[in-house]
Amino acid sequence: MTEKFYRLGEIAEALGAELRGDPEIQVSGLATLQAAGPDQLSFLANPTYAKHLGETQAAAVILSPAAADDCPTNVLVLANPYLGYARLSHWFDPAPIAPPGIHPAAVVDPSATVATSASIGPNAVIEAEVVIGEAVVIGAGSVIGSRSSIGAGSIIRPRVTLAHDVVIGQRCHILSGAVIGSDGFGFANEKGQWHRIAQLGRVVLGDDVEVGANTTIDRGALDDTVIGSGVKLDNLIQIAHNVHIGDHCAMAAMVGIAGSTKIGSHCVFGGASGVAGHLEIASQVHLTGMTLVTGDIREPGVYSSGTSADTNRQWRKNAVRFRQLDTLARRVKELEKKSEG
Repeated sequence: MTEKFYRLGEIAEALGAELRGDPEIQVSGLATLQAAGPDQLSFLANPTYAKHLGETQAAAVILSPAAADDCPTNVLVLANPYLGYARLSHWFDPAPIAPPGIHPAAVVDPSATVATSASIGPNAVIEAEVVIGEAVVIGAGSVIGSRSSIGAGSIIRPRVTLAHDVVIGQRCHILSGAVIGSDGFGFANEKGQWHRIAQLGRVVLGDDVEVGANTTIDRGALDDTVIGSGVKLDNLIQIAHNVHIGDHCAMAAMVGIAGSTKIGSHCVFGGASGVAGHLEIASQVHLTGMTLVTGDIREPGVYSSGTSADTNRQWRKNAVRFRQLDTLARRVKELEKKSEG
């Protein structure tokens, strides 16, 4: 792989940053403050790592205005250093660029429409009436089900499965192992026996959606499952049938959303949090890790549940107290009544 070198001057111009230093210095990569060498760029976004700033060997550091005076090397001053790092990360991304065209080992149904600028990898399967837009990348071994459509610039990594009638917007990124449009968990019970319900809806993803590795999004039972634009889903997430997620939400690994729940926009769900079915969650709700939601949330804000780890002995004591809370509350109420009388 050929190294790419960029001048600090051109980086500052691209980021809209104030450069304090030599614009002709060249860098060929990104690294942490501790590991960066004299031909690498670093950044400081988390104050926890400020202790490494004075000793960094980086050619330059992306910093906020408040921290810029403490840096011993060249500085790129930005209000949001982490965003600057995010943008520059794509400059140095070593991932290979997929060439346009259909690999000879791919299977493409004659009724499918594939843009000439799209790339279809080996052993990919494109079923009947699929529509694949400009510059789409379909990775090796992925399956695109009948009548599905993928918007321009989207990337489908290897071994992704899209079931039939799935709609993917533009510039989406679906990571390996994801399954989108699988059947929802729908069964009717009669005398102890379960009878499967056909899932008739679709999955619709907006633009700029990211779906992590081994995440599953079930198709709707009757209406569609809908993921809004700009949503970012981590690995190993389960989105059940008929769920609606508003624009620009972000969910960390192992989140589970039960069926028919409606989630507003700009929500953030911490890892392993769960939301029960048929609920309404307002916009701008933040669930901390492992929070369990069993009722509607009507107001924006930060919500938590559960208890953090403790020694087993202390945890057992607290568990006993928890079981006594209802009795304690009743006794307090009785005492309040007596004191009022």
